[in-house]
Amino acid sequence: MTATHGVLSDTEIKRAIKQGWIAADTPFLDDQIQPASIDLRLGETAYRLRASFLPGAGAKVQDRLDGELVMHKIDLTQGAVLETGCVYLVQVQEELALPAHMHGAANPKSSTGRVDVFTRLITDGAQSFDQIPMGYHGPMWAEISPCTFSVLVRTGTRLSQVRLRRGPPHPKREIDFTMDLTMKGPVGFRAKRHSGVVDLDRIGGYDPRDFWEPLDARKGRVVLEPGQFYIFASKENVVIPADEAAEMAPIRPELGEFRAHYAGFFDPGFGIAPNEGRAVLEVRSRDVPFIVEDGQPVGKLVFEPMSGPVERLYGEAGSSYQGQGLKLSKHFAPWR
Repeated sequence: MTATHGVLSDTEIKRAIKQGWIAADTPFLDDQIQPASIDLRLGETAYRLRASFLPGAGAKVQDRLDGELVMHKIDLTQGAVLETGCVYLVQVQEELALPAHMHGAANPKSSTGRVDVFTRLITDGAQSFDQIPMGYHGPMWAEISPCTFSVLVRTGTRLSQVRLRRGPPHPKREIDFTMDLTMKGPVGFRAKRHSGVVDLDRIGGYDPRDFWEPLDARKGRVVLEPGQFYIFASKENVVIPADEAAEMAPIRPELGEFRAHYAGFFDPGFGIAPNEGRAVLEVRSRDVPFIVEDGQPVGKLVFEPMSGPVERLYGEAGSSYQGQGLKLSKHFAPWR
């Protein structure tokens, strides 16, 4: 039975594709549809921008792509490198024609956040990032800013995902999570600057030591250096029931001088026994050095109901992150 509100399940997303209010010129792929979201695929052209922007009410993104904003175009059909410190814009292959009661939100995919690629969604008329208004009709664009590693992408690469909701948001509950700095072995990893290019479609192909350095916690503490990117894990196991979805709040400024998570969607089935797993924390320190301690609160998970049953729970068709502990992105071989 379909509820009057809640997050759309994979079953409902497939139905929406058949009904035409999620569309693309190229056929959808089976693994593109997640239990509570759909992956977005990059199109054929990237625009190198002078700066990030929002189109504003009543304005189309395409109309803003003039000589004042665009520095040059990049063909993605054969693959291209997006460089650290630059801002790019790519129209994704998927378009929406949402019913009046439907809206959505976007987030980077887990693998995108874990290599410090800052990705945000823009729609026509947008006055904020990553938000798709009720009844939106039109294209979607991915703003891409590699922060630590330059990355190789191509047409079809998936960096972000959209979660669609029926009716206004209905949060059910929240839980706080804390940082684990007492585990055996490394307690975290710090990204090395000036590393090589990461091909975002290459799985397990990189030696992590070429890109990361392990961290030890002295007396359960680590000093975060300004402008550096880190990977940590939560103390708590995260369990998302089959009838709920969750989102991690990306910024809690009252908790410290750092951002605690880039990729915030957790799908139904994540962490269900026997595959208990932690939340991986993608941390970027801000303007001053900051000490984090074992057990320090770093954020929260917000749970909301699904609007219908899920056809396939997270991890049932295989996943790089089900049952995870402290883990780098799927592009890197396991740390040994």
